[in-house]
Amino acid sequence: MADDHPQLTFNERNIAEFRRRGGTLGGRFEGAPVLLLTTTGAKSGLDRTSPMMYLPEGQRVFVFASNAGSDSHPNWYHNLRADPTATVELGTETFTATATEITGAERDRLYAIQAQRYPGFAEYQAGTERLIPVIELVRTPDAAG
Repeated sequence: MADDHPQLTFNERNIAEFRRRGGTLGGRFEGAPVLLLTTTGAKSGLDRTSPMMYLPEGQRVFVFASNAGSDSHPNWYHNLRADPTATVELGTETFTATATEITGAERDRLYAIQAQRYPGFAEYQAGTERLIPVIELVRTPDAAG
């Protein structure tokens, strides 16, 4: 399916597939927990959507600013530092969330779980000197409720 739109970037193809398939991806991401995170660009002020793997733990949802093991944080992380409000697409549900960075022993515990489930995350951390941030996406209470 990715070849249907060769002019799209890797992320754009994954975003389109995620939405077309009702919140899932195929190929190398088949069966993996993936969500779409839309942040407001810290410099541009424009909405920026990023597909990423997440860790569900009970009602909690965590994402990892791995940037594939790069020595710099991903843009979405910088965007959340400037404005922690984001839109999350999880499966067929869309909701507003507030991003909260998890630190210390809790960060280490969560990252270890993700790295055990998906060894690429262990490789990402081993490939950089920066500590990869763990972000909890806390659902914003429904104002209409």
